[in-house]
Amino acid sequence: MDERADAVVLFGVTGDLAAKKLIPALYELTRRGRLDLPVFGVARSAWDHEHLVRTVRKAVVEAVDVVDEAAFDALAARMTMISGGYDDARTYARLSEALEHTARPLFYLAIPPAVFTDVVGGLKDSGLARRGRVIVEKPFGHDLASAQALAVTLRGAFDPERTFRIDHYLGKEAVEGIAALRFGNRLLEPIWSREHIDNVQITLAEQFGTQGRAGFYDRSGAVRDVLQNHVLQVAALLAMESPAKADELHALRRMRPLTPGSTVFGQYAGYRDEPGVAAGSTTETFVASTLRIDTRRWAGVPFHLRAGKHLAETATEVVVTLRPSAYANATPNLLRLRLGRNDGIGLMLNVKEPGRASRTRPLPLDVDFGAALGRRQEAYERLIDDALDGRQDRFASEETIREEWRIVAPVLDGHQPILPYERGTWGPETPGTLPAGGWHAVGAAGR
Repeated sequence: MDERADAVVLFGVTGDLAAKKLIPALYELTRRGRLDLPVFGVARSAWDHEHLVRTVRKAVVEAVDVVDEAAFDALAARMTMISGGYDDARTYARLSEALEHTARPLFYLAIPPAVFTDVVGGLKDSGLARRGRVIVEKPFGHDLASAQALAVTLRGAFDPERTFRIDHYLGKEAVEGIAALRFGNRLLEPIWSREHIDNVQITLAEQFGTQGRAGFYDRSGAVRDVLQNHVLQVAALLAMESPAKADELHALRRMRPLTPGSTVFGQYAGYRDEPGVAAGSTTETFVASTLRIDTRRWAGVPFHLRAGKHLAETATEVVVTLRPSAYANATPNLLRLRLGRNDGIGLMLNVKEPGRASRTRPLPLDVDFGAALGRRQEAYERLIDDALDGRQDRFASEETIREEWRIVAPVLDGHQPILPYERGTWGPETPGTLPAGGWHAVGAAGR
């Protein structure tokens, strides 16, 4: 393990991501004794220290039930605001002066893609990149070509071992636990293949819309926002051959590109009326597709993927449907993995109904991980802690991102028809493209 970083620089400290995720993560790290470093906020807004502290306080109060005042005071005392343009050399001169006595600063780029090159160039030209580490937020480009260009920009300033591409799903305990569940249980591993599994469904559903990000979202859509990264990462963990990190990449390499014929795009009613959305926008807010994986283990097993906004539930779930048994009236067993809030595992087994007849009834067995295991750290808290230590194992690699863009490339051309759907539903009415037995209920309806 490398030496721990000795400062944190948060570019985009005034943004939504910082308020909702990054500042609460820094507070929790401080509270646990994992962050006793200077923290510098950088943004174009002309904030003073008092404004910064007020904003940090608001973010922490909204994120936790009870504020640990000693931890908050410790964090606030170590924070400094540096205001200036991202394309202004004077901003980096002031930052260089502030970091004069540090050896290994960690730069977190929570910034819009439009200013990414300016910030990386400023860190390079000022000499700060030579000794620093950098965390890069998605989107990692807009397609394969732009992702490769982004990689070239990063490699021109930071060594690969000091570059951390954050997909926060890789930091979620429940997602990371997929490998432990598969390979740590003799009960599951022997049946984890086409001989026993009929299909796999992965759902990333949100009841809410763009939450004030319509202008950004309209330039991305559901495929780029969540399917190309989060959903495919989950699919790779489900499909890989061993718990080794390299096998996630191997699984991605064996995934066929998605096809327009097995992909459905939808857009919720009223999306085009939101501020920042282009007139007549054809950006998808819902996508469903079928993924095929060319390995001996998964040949012939469809992985059905769907993601969308303003759906009936907020849920991130995997439903694995086993092949039917030979017992009369038995329904296929289901294994459910809940990967979002209220994460856990459920198993649908057949049991005999009381009485003389040999009829079966499906019976759900369910475990709530929060109740069983207690509080787990939030993903951003874990990932920032890892980057401070120089640990790469929970971050996406350049090769992984390249494969993900390859897989979604055929459905990025904007030629897919956009089907309307009402808010609070499960997307467009497209029975001909659904899994053969339909989508399984998820969220509260699936328990």
